[in-house]
Amino acid sequence: MSIASSMGKVAAARGRVGQASPGFGLGLRTAHYADFLAEPQPVDWLEVISDNHLVPGGKPMRMLDEIRARYPMAMHGVALSLGSVAGPDENYLRQLRALADRISPLWVSDHLCWCGVHGRQLHDLLPLPYTEEALGVVVRNISRTQDVLGRRLVLENVSSYVAFAQSHLSEWDFVREVAERADCLLLLDVNNVYVSSVNHGFDPVAYLDAMPVGRVQQIHLAGHTRNDASGLLIDTHDQPVPDPVWALYRHACERFGPVATMIERDDHIPPLPELLAELDQARALSALALMCEVA
Repeated sequence: MSIASSMGKVAAARGRVGQASPGFGLGLRTAHYADFLAEPQPVDWLEVISDNHLVPGGKPMRMLDEIRARYPMAMHGVALSLGSVAGPDENYLRQLRALADRISPLWVSDHLCWCGVHGRQLHDLLPLPYTEEALGVVVRNISRTQDVLGRRLVLENVSSYVAFAQSHLSEWDFVREVAERADCLLLLDVNNVYVSSVNHGFDPVAYLDAMPVGRVQQIHLAGHTRNDASGLLIDTHDQPVPDPVWALYRHACERFGPVATMIERDDHIPPLPELLAELDQARALSALALMCEVA
């Protein structure tokens, strides 16, 4: 069997819910603006933080326009607060739709969490209780958001450091139910799965195996740190991708096939060549997994 025919079979197995993978990308950070404007870089696409560009003009939007003319982009937000009872702010949704209309992203993503209460933004990605009541709230808010955006939303699993006594579902069952009931897509953060698995003592492979294959649109890879006082792993995005996360990514590639993958780094940001080297490692693992499928 040829590589091309194998890729076709894997893509067919993923189903028709998501889009075809655009390859391997990076999160666009200001430290690398000059690199992306100076010459073509070996990335297939870039992910931008939506909330940094919800303005009608100015330097952030000018830079975004210049770079998006050279690279496809995905939008990634941090403030939808889909788990809050009040739901997403109407003005925020309108701004998000305007940005999407302007830059025509590959997709729009945010997090499966809540971010505020009583109209106050807490600027954090807070975990949900995994209950039927929370499911209803999240599905309602996703449906409303998708109606405003006019497109499917892509939702990311968050890392967590506490668990709710009320939860009667596992996190992976909750995520799967959300995706199916809201008919949305998933951004599988492999590092977040690993971090939470260590913090809560579950099997990260079982988590991946529970995800609906045809709905995984994108994968995030990142690093983390261990808090010396608590012993918890913290999703800091300030370290290279560690070996256990690479191993879990290899399993994800074997299960989900060619899914859009990117490296996240938000602190201690290195020169661009270091991130490109990590992205090459992701390419190599994905190709190796595909070769195993062929064999």
